[in-house]
Amino acid sequence: MLFLPGVDMSSLKLDPNKRSAHFGSSDSFSQRVGFQREDGSRIAAGDGHQCSCDAFLPGSTFPTADLVMVEQKAVEISHSLDLEMGKVKYPCILEVTEYAEKIAELTATIESLEKSRGDHNEAELEEVKVEIKLVEALINELQASMKSSTAVFDSLHQQVRHQLEETYDKNRVLAARRDYIEVVLQLAECEDRYQEIFHPDIGSCEHGGIIKISKPIVSQLNAQLSSSYIYGGWGKDSKPLAGRESMYWFAGSSSTSVSYITLYSDYKNLILRKHFLNHNFYPYASGNNYVVRDNTMYYETSSPFGVAKTNFTSMNEETKVIPGAGPISYSLYPNQYFDFAADESGLWLIYATEESKGMLFVAKINEESFEVEEQMQTSVYKPSASNAFVVCGVLYVVRTVDITTEEIFYTFDLKTKQESYISIPFERFLDKYSSLDYNPTDQKLYMYSEGYYVNYQVCVIQC
Repeated sequence: MLFLPGVDMSSLKLDPNKRSAHFGSSDSFSQRVGFQREDGSRIAAGDGHQCSCDAFLPGSTFPTADLVMVEQKAVEISHSLDLEMGKVKYPCILEVTEYAEKIAELTATIESLEKSRGDHNEAELEEVKVEIKLVEALINELQASMKSSTAVFDSLHQQVRHQLEETYDKNRVLAARRDYIEVVLQLAECEDRYQEIFHPDIGSCEHGGIIKISKPIVSQLNAQLSSSYIYGGWGKDSKPLAGRESMYWFAGSSSTSVSYITLYSDYKNLILRKHFLNHNFYPYASGNNYVVRDNTMYYETSSPFGVAKTNFTSMNEETKVIPGAGPISYSLYPNQYFDFAADESGLWLIYATEESKGMLFVAKINEESFEVEEQMQTSVYKPSASNAFVVCGVLYVVRTVDITTEEIFYTFDLKTKQESYISIPFERFLDKYSSLDYNPTDQKLYMYSEGYYVNYQVCVIQC
């Protein structure tokens, strides 16, 4: 860099075509600076001659042209920005707000449908599908009006399309569920016709006892659609009132305390989860081996420790303490201290006593007075059994063989008091089950297995 002491730099003249600087003379400069000719002789300062020199700059010239170009680009960008901002005026903002409100309303509708699960009908879903399509069309219109394809609108468009696809998926699920229900109902009708043709004497005990149990028939998951409801039971009234021969019931919970029971007019409404009566228990019912007979539910209670019954016509409740009964459960689940069983001849109660050190007892229950008429002790240690039921006055006791197999291994004739050890294996649906009861109206076993409705056809000696 050239530095000349005492030189007024304002007199510096730049030549844009040369990398040099030209200085004009001044008195002060002439007086202080001497210059040398090319032949080596010096010119004294202040002799009146004009002084000039070339100063060579070390770098390129200042990028004035580039600066001008940048300024022009900045103006163009600012102008473009103003044009784009001009597109989003108040009317457009109002449109965006309106569309956002529509999307919010639609989202709330979908969330409401999700919470109500299967309670909504096909027409409601079709209406939501139309609304989603309308919102999608509005977004396309807005995007076209702004002549823009911004990431925000693309994202919004994808979200709406995704929501629409979810609605289509839900429709497919509903269609599959309708097909499933139709098949289940056809199967139930087929079973009824089979019973009418091959077992016209249902309710008769003129046979030699059970010789076989069919493979498990699974209806569906419980009415709460929850696999956590592993405790409970389901089935039919074993002595139905006139007009309620097709009635089904369900009671279940995620614990051994059951707070309610629901009644369904027929099998179809059971599958569709459309009950006609929902009764709440207070205090809660306990255990899992309850039955419904003559429009009355019989179940276990924890306070007092005993049994109870509730009639669904009068809604009257009555409790009973069973002398000698102790808190001794079956092998699969806790708190199964009292097990009600119903057959062609009446109502029975299965339990164990502490005095007998856990041996299984059977008591005949008078349905009117709710009193114990007779008690009988068996040779079975209750904790070794997984469940028990009564068919035509004979007690059948079941135990677990392996992870897939149950076995009827013991019988006790409640008339003759004769007992025997047998082996009738049958397939278990899942690892555990909380209840297993026989119903004399259709000669089926009803099992509640880890939240699922399961039943078996009982084959007696004429099968």
